[in-house]
Amino acid sequence: MTDPGQLARRFELPGVLRFEQLPGGLAVIRVDSALGTASVMVQGAQVISYQPRGESPLIWLSGRARYVAGKSVRGGVPVCWPWFGPHATDPLLPAHGYARTLDWELLEAGVLPDGRVRLCFELAQNDATRVQWPHSSSVRNTITIGRELEVVLATRNTGSEGFQLGQALHAYFQVADVRRVSVHGLHGCAYLDKVESGERRQQRGPVTFTRETDRIYLDTGGVCEIRDPPMDRSLLVTATGSRSTVVWNPWIEKAERLGDFEPGGYLSMVCVETANAADDTVSLAPGQEHVLAAQYRLLRK
Repeated sequence: MTDPGQLARRFELPGVLRFEQLPGGLAVIRVDSALGTASVMVQGAQVISYQPRGESPLIWLSGRARYVAGKSVRGGVPVCWPWFGPHATDPLLPAHGYARTLDWELLEAGVLPDGRVRLCFELAQNDATRVQWPHSSSVRNTITIGRELEVVLATRNTGSEGFQLGQALHAYFQVADVRRVSVHGLHGCAYLDKVESGERRQQRGPVTFTRETDRIYLDTGGVCEIRDPPMDRSLLVTATGSRSTVVWNPWIEKAERLGDFEPGGYLSMVCVETANAADDTVSLAPGQEHVLAAQYRLLRK
């Protein structure tokens, strides 16, 4: 487990970067700049809060989030890697891969000339991870905090054989009431409806929410807009290196089963995930690199 004190000795910037310990001993980086604030866990290199200066939060975190080593935290922007959903051949392996449950190494932390703060993490391979993922590869997650939040996940095949890569930036967004929210940018896209046993359907108009929603949209474009009239704002999700978009809200019964949602918490969140999943995984040849990136930006009406 990473010692926040050791990180502080290397990277702390008074008034901008500080390093603390969450319940369960997990290390967290607090970012406070003129442009925005954020909290980023070392486990999973996971953003768990973000808001532009002077605005309300863009990223949702459950009030019942559990901080346990080796367990993903409910909310923020978990990194699903190197597969999305259940493993293709081994149901005993963890859903969404292991990247979100291990400590990443902080390589760089500092302030850019324009005032944004950048954190760069790398995920190390070891004997335990090689059992799950026997492919030689390197992966870095670079997080930039400013008036927008940017997350860039870069994977390089460092081995001699190709592999298929599934991944997602599983972003949870703060909304006033998901029943009054609509997601635009997916009209006409085919999707796999995981609530209906993976049935293939086609989106007509914006996505709205009246029940549990769990969909993998295929061959999607690069921009989605989450319109939130009660908050008088929209959240713009701009993706690159992404072939699919996942939209998720657990609704009442599943949120209760999951156990780490506070009562009614499902109403204040929606996931719009930048992904390469299902039919849209990435084939990575030896020496090739793939970059999956998302920018999250507030639009005021």
